[in-house]
Amino acid sequence: MQVFDNILTDRGSKYAVSGGSVSSRDAAQKFIKSLCRKKKFGKATHNTWAVLLDDAPLKNDDGESGAGMVILRMLEREGLTNHIIVVTRWYGGVKLGGDRFRRVQDAVRFYLENRAC
Repeated sequence: MQVFDNILTDRGSKYAVSGGSVSSRDAAQKFIKSLCRKKKFGKATHNTWAVLLDDAPLKNDDGESGAGMVILRMLEREGLTNHIIVVTRWYGGVKLGGDRFRRVQDAVRFYLENRAC
């Protein structure tokens, strides 16, 4: 599991991005549970994630409507399979509107550029 914390902020909201290899739905769920055991991530407003498994894509918006699909599309463009990416947001008190999708894209881009292969 790779975690990049405090990678960006926008109007008080703070973001982190995490990821790692998974090979099944069960492994993806275990990854999320493991991440959320870290108190800081467990208390986050949103832990949005997606993974392209060999048999099917999976995503979860965790209340950030549409964000899982943004991550999924970026994974598809990269051709990155069996690798989960989680974008974590701590709400800062100001709604971001459509900018929240740009921040999700920024976080995923950061992960893809900085992850250990």
